[in-house]
Amino acid sequence: MKLNTKYHGVREYRSEDIITFKKGLPGFENLKKFILFTVEENELFNILQSIENEEIGIVTISPFTVFEDYEFKLSDEKLKELKITRPEDVLVLNTVTLNSKVENITTNLKAPIVININEKLGEQIIIDNDKYKIKHPLFNGVKALNVF
Repeated sequence: MKLNTKYHGVREYRSEDIITFKKGLPGFENLKKFILFTVEENELFNILQSIENEEIGIVTISPFTVFEDYEFKLSDEKLKELKITRPEDVLVLNTVTLNSKVENITTNLKAPIVININEKLGEQIIIDNDKYKIKHPLFNGVKALNVF
């Protein structure tokens, strides 16, 4: 199948690539089906692209590439909802807010997107931990040359 995205051109995907968000995502509750792909220009970032609205593509990043000690616990209920039985079945992503100034790019550590990569089920959850911010600076003191 082909999807003509607004910012990333035509993307080919298979039905088994589709990740279902039963509750949608905050702000996009009506969108339930997404695909995930790496940004070709910068593999640090991924795009969580709606296949129901080709204009909606959310920039994401794995928190572990930037914050080694990032951690949270999922409730037994959430594990059951997402059919998670093993830690290695989980992909964690955080949304990114881009900015023309690299030092102003932020990531939302407070609300990770949790995906069961085997079942292709996902949900964005809210972490009850004041350590994590909604707008956490992604590149503190990093020069643009090193990032892009």
